Amino acid sequence: MATGTLLFATHEACLHHETGRGHPERPTRLDAVVAGVERAQAAEAVRRVVPRRATRDELLAVHPARYLDAMEAFCRAGGGHVDADTVAGPDSWDAALVAAGAGPDMVARLRAGEADAAFVAVRPPGHHATPRRAMGFCLVNNVAVTAMSLAAEGERVLVVDIDAHHGNGTQDTFYADPRVTYISLHEWPLYPGTGWLDERGADAGEGATVNLPLPSGATGDVYRTAVADVVVPVASRFAPTWLLISAGFDAHRADPLTGLGLSAGDYGAVVADLVPLVAPGRIVAVLEGGYDLEALTLSAAATVDALVGVRNLPEPETSGGPGHEIVLAARRLHSTAAG
Repeated sequence: MATGTLLFATHEACLHHETGRGHPERPTRLDAVVAGVERAQAAEAVRRVVPRRATRDELLAVHPARYLDAMEAFCRAGGGHVDADTVAGPDSWDAALVAAGAGPDMVARLRAGEADAAFVAVRPPGHHATPRRAMGFCLVNNVAVTAMSLAAEGERVLVVDIDAHHGNGTQDTFYADPRVTYISLHEWPLYPGTGWLDERGADAGEGATVNLPLPSGATGDVYRTAVADVVVPVASRFAPTWLLISAGFDAHRADPLTGLGLSAGDYGAVVADLVPLVAPGRIVAVLEGGYDLEALTLSAAATVDALVGVRNLPEPETSGGPGHEIVLAARRLHSTAAG
């Protein structure tokens, strides 16, 4: 039985962000996530809501006006390739506004007591977008917009990124900002080529960036050890008041773009381990990557259940893969820095 309630936010506008035939970041990804939410054991604890669009001020807190205006004009003019991987169409800017506004909207709803957590299923994804550059399928950094709005209100924000690709844009945004701790578990080497152990933040934010660059084939036991031995101690020292999860499901072993070895059951277990890091009503998970549709469905179901206190293993948890040495190195590095 669910011990909490969940807001599930998605919007039809996100289906109209067209990336072209054969592109892995496609509208059917959202259909797969919705199917997963409907298949969750705790589906009765989920309330579906329609999120609002981001305000200009919310976007400006992360992205300069010149960038925002140029990207909007590019989309309104018909769009095209931003780079080799990133595509926008005429409706993509509206989708990006919804994707960026959904997080702050869920924060307001959680503060009003509407639920204990929120899961945001939007596209385009966001964690590769730097303040001045669209890349990696991302136009606006959705999680960064939410984190910045919280930090501006005096909150201490922990962002845990479980996408298989390093969230370089989120890291860049907060690299020197002590109000936000960014922790990423990702495959190395892999696009975009950032996120090594020694990238720890700068100036006042030194030590507030934590990277766990895991080798291809890393399994769920490595992730859970990383959470227990690195994420939990870092969070304990930081004492976050909000947790944002960059919920990329492309670390699943079936994903066509990556080489990690997680199952849907691992996603449920890892998210369940993250939930106690903050008080109820202070967690927002935001969809990032994940490009195998069945894996998306199963992983979304397990994640939704974990967010409301239900253990759901649609696939068995995995173990035996490489990467424990990276976890040990990260543990030593960040415990030494703290001391």
